[in-house]
Amino acid sequence: MSSAPIIHDLPDVRGDSNGDNYFNRELSWLGFNERVLAEAENPQYPLLERLRFLSISGSNLDEFMMIRVAGLVGQAQRGIDKVAIDGRTPTQQLAAIRAKLAELSDRQQGIWQTLREALAQSDIHIADEQRIKPEAHDWLANFFLNEILPVITPQALDPAHPFPFVQNEGMGLLFTLTRDADKEQIIEMILIPTALPRFVRVPGDVAGTGEAMYISIASLIQRYAKKLFPGFTIEGDGLFRVLRDSDIEIEEEAEDLVRTFRSAIQRRRRGQVIQLELEDDFDPQAEATLLEQLGVNEAAVIKTDGMIGIDGLSEIVSEDRPDLKFDAYSPRYPERVREHDGDVFSAIREKDIVIHHPYESFEVVVDFIRQAANDPDVVAIKQTLYRAGSQSAVINALIEAAENGVSVTAVVELKARFDEEQNLKWATKLERAGVQVIYGFTDWKTHAKTAMVVRREGDGFRTYCHFGTGNYHPITAKIYTDMSFFTADPRLGRDAARMMNFVTGYVEPKDMELIKVAPLDLREELYHRIDAEIANAGKGLPSGIWLKCNQVTDKGMIDRLYAASDAGVPADIACRGICCLKPGVPDLSENIRVKSIIGRFLEHSRIYAFANGHPMPSPDAAVFISSADLMGRNLDRRVESLIPLLNRTVHDQVLQQVLLANMLDTQQSWWLNADGTYSRVDTSEKSFNCHRYFMTNPSLSGRGGALEAGAVPKLSLRKGRADG
Repeated sequence: MSSAPIIHDLPDVRGDSNGDNYFNRELSWLGFNERVLAEAENPQYPLLERLRFLSISGSNLDEFMMIRVAGLVGQAQRGIDKVAIDGRTPTQQLAAIRAKLAELSDRQQGIWQTLREALAQSDIHIADEQRIKPEAHDWLANFFLNEILPVITPQALDPAHPFPFVQNEGMGLLFTLTRDADKEQIIEMILIPTALPRFVRVPGDVAGTGEAMYISIASLIQRYAKKLFPGFTIEGDGLFRVLRDSDIEIEEEAEDLVRTFRSAIQRRRRGQVIQLELEDDFDPQAEATLLEQLGVNEAAVIKTDGMIGIDGLSEIVSEDRPDLKFDAYSPRYPERVREHDGDVFSAIREKDIVIHHPYESFEVVVDFIRQAANDPDVVAIKQTLYRAGSQSAVINALIEAAENGVSVTAVVELKARFDEEQNLKWATKLERAGVQVIYGFTDWKTHAKTAMVVRREGDGFRTYCHFGTGNYHPITAKIYTDMSFFTADPRLGRDAARMMNFVTGYVEPKDMELIKVAPLDLREELYHRIDAEIANAGKGLPSGIWLKCNQVTDKGMIDRLYAASDAGVPADIACRGICCLKPGVPDLSENIRVKSIIGRFLEHSRIYAFANGHPMPSPDAAVFISSADLMGRNLDRRVESLIPLLNRTVHDQVLQQVLLANMLDTQQSWWLNADGTYSRVDTSEKSFNCHRYFMTNPSLSGRGGALEAGAVPKLSLRKGRADG
């Protein structure tokens, strides 16, 4: 189905001819990664948690290079001069990005050296080039001979041996050798198999010290390379790493989407080289060979005297040292459901409920599908699957339901970036079990998180729905903050059915009662709500906008918020990542504040709230949860949902507990300044940590009758402070 562009009326915003009113998207994203990197320097965090943030910053930058920078490089190579929201051409953006990347890379290496020294003081050593005890040397030598040597393959680089393919994120070593017999010099390459771990841990009892010692696979190969090249003298060696263009483009005319994606995944592994990382003392001759064979220009080369592949430090984070990590946290299972003897449907039937992940267990979502799979009164299950993870209890429950004779429909999104291959595997497994698998639109991603269970009750059927702001993914549900909204409201059930039919049969929904769907009318609903706040401000009524999302990049939405600010509407935005909106600019956005929360958990839920003629926060505010961020792709090129919260308890929890706590947070928050920089929120007054608040207090809708109302401290809005 074709997704023709949807035309919207935009407000008139002054001074917009050269993009001065907006921040650059790519540089804003790099700013987000700077904030992540700052947590690796946070002395209040345990040591291994700081190492985790450093690792995350590395994987973030890798994805940024493989997708965003690769896209800009492609535009520049094809001579496309389409300017970004701030007026920069692709070439101008690349120049600014590469300057910033150099700063970030240097900062990462500096932090790594600091953390490495601190780890050593805590008895966690990274050997690499350091001297090691004889006992450890013997163990490593045996490990190399028995576990590494059979797996790796040296290859000479000469006219008789074609240059080997280096896959995306592939690492390798180049050795410059001199043959002892005739003094001829040759270059050998060893590609490090992805099946090998990045680090080897020497058992703590080897040297009898109890200390943990790690050595990277690359360093291990370098250390014992003489066993690989008998009869040669090793003149030099060097480690390199390759990042390739990893975006997937699918033509609208694709006849077989599954076959097309399988082919596209293969092409991605062979995409254009976007970045080549080298050790600082890399042999010049070997470097020249790499540049020539990989087709890399100098601008795409990063040299470092530190660690290559910062993301690999995640393996060391798994070290069993609870004293160097955050205190263990076990999500609560909602009392509301327990009071119904674990019967999720009985609890939902009594009253709508919202589950706040990761503070409340994702098992409730799994139980919703698992119980439906084994309920003889359930006749149908329909569910969207964007990301489900490699080990998914939800997928297994859907398979069980199909095997039990339930009609099961699964919308599997093949275009979920970096999950395409996993989703193809799930789709095949689901189809074999008898699930009707739908792949949705060719050029729109189905990003809405929806599950429907149709159950026979009495003389008719009742539809139970789950609407989420996050994915049906058991791992991310433990670290991402998301909302799971369960309801048996017949209106939402009918709307969910229409939305599903839109995805499975391209039947555009008519007469939707409550839900707004992108790319049809979600944008218009948000415009309508913002315009209503502008009108209320003009009438002298209370007005206000509270938004919580991950990215704000859509020009039309930003302009609408500027218009609201100009009309005197105060807007508070909690935007974790990219924000192209400039806050606090006189005569443009002086009534808008933007903050970013970076902490133990990754902020991921999308919540949109509007004063609706009453002081914020109030029981009369209009509150919505959504799968969509304020980005053009979400509003115009994805199937997304915007769900109104009408149940009083659920409404109050999301607005006056979740959203308000985010607005009041000081310990983990950064203010976005009018010049594009971020600064930590001043915590000189009474500080407040929203993550700690959620970890230690039950939710309003999930607390159940067994808990008194006083068990949930009430937050109040008072000069940016949280009072309970």
